[in-house]
Amino acid sequence: MTAPSIVVVDAETPGNVGTIARAMKNFGFSDLKLVNPPELDRDGEAYGFAGQAREDILPNADTVTFDEVVENYHTVGMTATTNEDCRKHTRFPFSTPDELAEDLITVETDTAILFGREDNGFTNDELERVDQIGSIPASADYSSLNLGQAATVTLYELRDLAMAETQLPDRERERAAQPAIERLHDEFSAFLVAVGHPEVKRSKTERMLRRLVGRAHPTEREASRLTGIFRRATSSLNEE
Repeated sequence: MTAPSIVVVDAETPGNVGTIARAMKNFGFSDLKLVNPPELDRDGEAYGFAGQAREDILPNADTVTFDEVVENYHTVGMTATTNEDCRKHTRFPFSTPDELAEDLITVETDTAILFGREDNGFTNDELERVDQIGSIPASADYSSLNLGQAATVTLYELRDLAMAETQLPDRERERAAQPAIERLHDEFSAFLVAVGHPEVKRSKTERMLRRLVGRAHPTEREASRLTGIFRRATSSLNEE
């Protein structure tokens, strides 16, 4: 199994990047990706906070775009702010890190765990594009964790996905590659247009399917079959 990639989006503080790299090293993760990172001076905070991760994880971090990540990985966006029920589901349903570990350990796929900005995390527009939502339960009096703390707690709970010496259960299924999942979503969007689904409701309906598929982890065959059904239905409707 390939351990999830860890993606840090728009970090402002180099020290937080270093802290996350150190936590990755602690719990067996190695692939760090940075979206619009701050300057990571080898004599600065990031390398100072990284511990032994300064030798490999930090210098080998890839700079990527948000688009590249969501288009090529099964994505889990970590957020401190959640919605309470399905009436507003941009940030719902969400899983705690231990629930994510139990879920992801049963599938074989390229997964990316995303951490957002120190001050406001992710925008709703960004979260609409990820496949699953994760959140750390914390006191209602002060639920927001420091970025480095949040990543450390999450990576600790997900450690069984990365540490080779851990005995892993047999996989239940091999999940479809993310490009196949994205084709399914594209065909579903075209289908909504073809059936005349109200334009004001389309984005919410598309998001509902993304969350459902994100939790279901369809196989390549399942994703392909559903994509074909939506494609044929759309074609038939457009011919009428």
